[in-house]
Amino acid sequence: MSTTSSPGIERTLRGCRPADVDPVVIDAADLDSTAPEHLRDLKRGLAARGYQPAAVATEAEFDAESTLERQREADRLRGLVRAASFLGAGRIEVSVDDEPCEETRTALAALAERADREGVEFVRVEGDGAA
Repeated sequence: MSTTSSPGIERTLRGCRPADVDPVVIDAADLDSTAPEHLRDLKRGLAARGYQPAAVATEAEFDAESTLERQREADRLRGLVRAASFLGAGRIEVSVDDEPCEETRTALAALAERADREGVEFVRVEGDGAA
């Protein structure tokens, strides 16, 4: 994972201009589906109304006792990373209420790596679910 900025970013930013769109954070609970067809329609509908997804926010609910449930949650979160990337959101905000166990920390680290590969920033929000 690179920690340096690409020189192309600065060059691209110099050529940027304001856009008449409002950034929005999409709550994952409000997504009816993460299927590409649904996301395509959602993206088109948001653009038609002048909105651009800036982030997808969700709460992580890992079951420390059940490997199968942890895997299901990790799969759900990977699907949301893919959805954020598809929608053009630059960030996924994952709220984690409790101090995670080692397996959960591993799953969150893998999720962060996946997000990086998808071009989405992974932001872990700790606390009461205020992602």
